[in-house]
Amino acid sequence: MAELVAVIASTHHPFYYRASTATGDDRPPFADTWVAKIEKFRETLTRARPDVLVMVGSDHFHQLWLDNMPQFLVGKAPFYDANFYNEEREFGLPRMVLRGHEELSAHVLREGLDAGFDLAFSNELRIDHSITCPIITLRPQADLPIVPVYTNIFAPPLPRPKRFVELGRALREIIESWPADQRVAVIGTGHLSSNSAVPASSGSTAPTPSSTAGPSNGSRAATSRAVSPRSPSTACTARATPPTASWTSC
Repeated sequence: MAELVAVIASTHHPFYYRASTATGDDRPPFADTWVAKIEKFRETLTRARPDVLVMVGSDHFHQLWLDNMPQFLVGKAPFYDANFYNEEREFGLPRMVLRGHEELSAHVLREGLDAGFDLAFSNELRIDHSITCPIITLRPQADLPIVPVYTNIFAPPLPRPKRFVELGRALREIIESWPADQRVAVIGTGHLSSNSAVPASSGSTAPTPSSTAGPSNGSRAATSRAVSPRSPSTACTARATPPTASWTSC
């Protein structure tokens, strides 16, 4: 059976990526601190030795629009074109092609439907910075297949926060029920400091990511601290207690 080896909750804000690649006078003072924290995340993911990444993010009205807005969508394509023109122009993000994992995508879709979630799916999905920024920063070689899971956090009516948490719990069970000898890492991404009093709005310093094992037996892992009803796109990390867990609110 598949093993959930890591859960990481990280910002996907492209401004941080652009700041980290800036030089000279264009490089903001927080860039070095942010890079140091991201490198700890990268080490956490590397130590977990995943075979596949489940990426939970949100489309920013790039491909999904008001004429067709699913609440939860699973990508099940063999490959994903990634990043859009405005992301290249404004943030310097590169065009990418990421490999998909069709077998795990199909398993998530089938088991998710059986668990009571009316998941949409797409066999031809272009993904944006909510997926690519964490890959660029945490797995820059981009060598692992992905299963993108998009959540609607932009176009009301939105799912209740409780529903995001329920989906997160179901995702863990679904991954661990996958009959494959594979190591799976989940990366939940969002603007983890946009609606909280840390760190930018309060002037505090973001905590150093933890690379220790999370507690078990229903306890809350380190990632749970980053999950808020105001940040539903990262709710997949709630109650996750894999061997390796990290979080950030930078």
